[in-house]
Amino acid sequence: MAERLAPRPAATVLTLRDAPNGYEILMLRRNARSEFMGGVFVFPGGAVDDEDAGAPVYGLSDQVASQRLGLESGGLAFYVASLRELFEEAGLLIVCDDEGREIRFTTPEELARLASYRRALNAGETPFTQVLARERLCLDMRGMAYLAHWITPAGMPRRYDTRFFVVLAPHGQPATHDANETVADRWMRPRDALSAQRGGEFDMVPPTIRNLEAIAHFSTAHEVLDFARALGPVTAIEPRLLERDGAVVIVIPGDEGFDTAPV
Repeated sequence: MAERLAPRPAATVLTLRDAPNGYEILMLRRNARSEFMGGVFVFPGGAVDDEDAGAPVYGLSDQVASQRLGLESGGLAFYVASLRELFEEAGLLIVCDDEGREIRFTTPEELARLASYRRALNAGETPFTQVLARERLCLDMRGMAYLAHWITPAGMPRRYDTRFFVVLAPHGQPATHDANETVADRWMRPRDALSAQRGGEFDMVPPTIRNLEAIAHFSTAHEVLDFARALGPVTAIEPRLLERDGAVVIVIPGDEGFDTAPV
């Protein structure tokens, strides 16, 4: 029997902004050549790095973060990872100074400096903590909320234990895909993204679809944040693999066949 692969800790962030016809969410399309979820539309996110635990933050302690995530310790690293990935994959940096004053990068010079940092970070030349230290910045956790918890099914070639967060996009900063891991970026209303998926225009995986469905009925970004903040303990969703009509499909609690699918 093959060794059971342990899921790697990961974090994903649903980035929101208000718009005239309802709030929008940032979607990124993964490179079709990627070994993992190639061509799929996703939210910014990725694995938690060891360095994430040491990043400077404002507005949240590891104790409180861990309590929210149902962990004994180490919860803050998930929050940090989600904002680091947001910067790496979409170029958005949510920060403040060490006294909690919001820092915005909006001028051409400031945006060029951020782009330079991002290139160095993605090339592995400059650690994220060093970027923050050079600019004397803290990651601003005050506007984040914890939304969902998904664990990749056993039997997959890669497994992740992923926490999903929501956050407002920083005002004045444009989002841009990294042209490497991600090849397109789109701001869309959740219901439009779901419609595109149903129509075959978008390829999305179940966690993305289900999280969009959970928030699509809200009218504003702040309503989504309030919803996430009001959630009680978040239960992990652990999909299973099921063979059906000669193909392997992913089923989640409530789907036909879930209770009889191998664990």
